[in-house]
Amino acid sequence: MGHHLYKILLDLFRRVDFMAGLAKPLAALSVIVAILLVAWLAFLITRYILNHWILKIVRKTRTEWDDILVRNKVFNALAHLVPLFIIYNSAYFATPVPDIPMGEYGADEAALMLADYYFSLGPFLMKIAHIYFVFTFAYIAVKFLNAVNEIYMTGPYAMHRPIKGYLQLVQILIAFLAVIIVIAILIGKDPSVLIAGLGAIAAVLMLIFKDTILGFVASIQLSVNDMLKLGDWIEMPGRNTDGTVLDISLTTVKVQNWDKTITTIPTYAMVSESFTNWKSIQESEGRRNKRSIFIDMYSIQFCTPKMLEHFKKFEVIRDYVTHMEEEVTRYNQNHHLSEDDVLTGLRQTNIGVFRKYLELYLKKNPLINNQMTFLIRQLQPTEKGLPIEIYVFSKEKVWADYEKLQNDIFDHIFAVIPEFGLKIFQSPAGTDMRSAFQQS
Repeated sequence: MGHHLYKILLDLFRRVDFMAGLAKPLAALSVIVAILLVAWLAFLITRYILNHWILKIVRKTRTEWDDILVRNKVFNALAHLVPLFIIYNSAYFATPVPDIPMGEYGADEAALMLADYYFSLGPFLMKIAHIYFVFTFAYIAVKFLNAVNEIYMTGPYAMHRPIKGYLQLVQILIAFLAVIIVIAILIGKDPSVLIAGLGAIAAVLMLIFKDTILGFVASIQLSVNDMLKLGDWIEMPGRNTDGTVLDISLTTVKVQNWDKTITTIPTYAMVSESFTNWKSIQESEGRRNKRSIFIDMYSIQFCTPKMLEHFKKFEVIRDYVTHMEEEVTRYNQNHHLSEDDVLTGLRQTNIGVFRKYLELYLKKNPLINNQMTFLIRQLQPTEKGLPIEIYVFSKEKVWADYEKLQNDIFDHIFAVIPEFGLKIFQSPAGTDMRSAFQQS
């Protein structure tokens, strides 16, 4: 079809006086544009048909693997085969189809063919078609392997035996082979010869450009896995780094620490060593507050009626103390227990009331995200006392505002603890020891 269109356009342009001299290139260019346009329209139509046809089938099936293939656009990749077929079969549109070998034509006949046809355009377009085929095959293979990994992740063994790393290695190998084959097509050499030649100089290149190659591979991994980008706050204790990423180059990553010093880290170290990226804090709905206070265990006691009346003065826990007092009285009466029976009777403790106060106080704080993890808990007692841990998430994520909120909360806690008859444990200082000796 392309051959006939080329002949028609060539005759048409030659009939126009001012186009006669450019008839041959204009005809060839017009046919190339027409082929590319038809190939592009064929791709769009094929992709549309595949998407809608496949989607109808996928919606009717109960299996999940076909949905994963659609999500990973495997069928979109297959749509490239149609324009590839069109380009492949139209490559020699400007090449004659002789009835006898070219060597048997006379000089005049050969000159007429040279005036009408491009003998080198067909092989050039065929190279383009071959390159298109190589990249299409690589694209389909990469998309398919992504789908394979996602399908495997739905299985029971995925969490213990992931295959993503192996599939990524195969994808890198496919990309490498695709580049080698494309280069071989462009220079007209056998790919095996090119691979053998590259193997001969690979050792020298690895020695000379070791850091560059490692940095290049690492930068690809950082980008593909979305591990690092400009502006991220990272912490890397092994490199004494804690700050914001300023620059990511092929060989180095520059980080400005909070003391305004600059740390330069090899790019491959970001993959071979561990680091913490705090960007998820900014993207999440809250930032964690996790801090403990140590209570002197000698200050923990059962609540006396006087203490309960004192607690009722605080609006935050008034209803709780009253409700618990009623529950305690009802339980002891039903079980015929005396209020003085501390072994079997039910009684409130000052540490229990204090924990409930912390819970209600923090839940009323508008800067605390109550939809995320919220815990007020006791930890294992130590020689420093009983740890009461506050584990909540604040809506403030900016460092300065976050620290201010945390300081305000614990300022209040330290000040209110004596109201519950509790004491904070702290190791004795020299002045404490001197006071003890003086009193003795």
